[in-house]
Amino acid sequence: MSKTRIGIVTKEWPPAVYGGAGVHVVQLTEALRNVSGVEVDVHCFGGVRTDGSHGYSTPIEFENANPALQAIATDLAIAQNLGEVDVIHSHTWYANMAGHTASLLYGTPHIVSAHSLEPLRPWKAEQLGGGYQISSWAEKTAYEAAAAIIAVSDGMRADVLKAYPNVDPAKVVTIRNGVDVTRFAPNNDTSVLEEFGITGRYAMFVGRITRQKGLAHLLRAWRDVPAEFGLVLAAGSPDEPTIGNEVAELIAELQKSRSNIWWIKEMLPHEKLTAALTHADLFLCPSIYEPLGIVNLEAMGCETAVLASRVGGIPEVVNHHQTGELVDYTEDDIPQFEGALTEAITRLMGDSELLIKYGKAGRQRAASEFGWDAVAATTLALYKSVINKR
Repeated sequence: MSKTRIGIVTKEWPPAVYGGAGVHVVQLTEALRNVSGVEVDVHCFGGVRTDGSHGYSTPIEFENANPALQAIATDLAIAQNLGEVDVIHSHTWYANMAGHTASLLYGTPHIVSAHSLEPLRPWKAEQLGGGYQISSWAEKTAYEAAAAIIAVSDGMRADVLKAYPNVDPAKVVTIRNGVDVTRFAPNNDTSVLEEFGITGRYAMFVGRITRQKGLAHLLRAWRDVPAEFGLVLAAGSPDEPTIGNEVAELIAELQKSRSNIWWIKEMLPHEKLTAALTHADLFLCPSIYEPLGIVNLEAMGCETAVLASRVGGIPEVVNHHQTGELVDYTEDDIPQFEGALTEAITRLMGDSELLIKYGKAGRQRAASEFGWDAVAATTLALYKSVINKR
């Protein structure tokens, strides 16, 4: 019996994984490779890899081009090498055009995973300039032509159909992100606290510095959180200088009057990350846009309570008043949102027993409802359904 050969196309792949989409691709690939009768080829950005994946550098003619043009040029290099797979699965607009072009060239079904949507991220124009029009075109073209679209939450599925009304609803399916609760589990090692001088009780934020993650809102909200509570920020890789400078200034302002604000700019190795999450009293996810929010699942796996925005797919992960709490985000009233964050953080940090209760329930939910084996099985069934329709 022949194997099902899958071509995964992704911008992020170790060692260059910096966001939830990259984490998803790595863990989905690992889970698929554990299934008998499946072969997975990974095609990724960022140059040659030594792990057996196919890494591609930006073609030399485009090294100084707009980042969107760089992505499209890299996609074309990838597309020509996807002729031997049974199904192509691309992740994020960066990789979508490789899958779409190869599908046209070879007649191979192309599936896209919707981790985010360009029409819902207008701030990307700050990062890409005119390239934002290119990224938006690439995503729209790939989505409308795809054999299937995987939405990582029901909220994302609704967003896909709203943003792209020409897409057939029947081909948009929800398969939520997973989390490996053997890797994201309570880790009581204190060395990471000693390394960064972290003392006392603290809440924690983990994520890229981008408007999507709402970090600036959190920092403004923290001005009115009691000074006895500390804040650990594992935040780096700013999308563009404006948001990077804004966040840096807000952090510096807080640090002038508080000694318990710690900014970790480099990506923490896995063991240090899980230890920092485990020792946190509360995990904070103040996103203004979040298709699912895999970081919440990772915190829950470490048995840490979560306070998050009620946006996108987050309510499908964080069970309000059971595994954590949710704060309403309203674009038209930012001060209200920031005030609600202040109130919730202050109240929760003052109730250790409730945080412990939320943390234990969160780990149980992550383990029972978000395992990668189930995600891989459902994804593989979708692969086979589009292959059979060829």
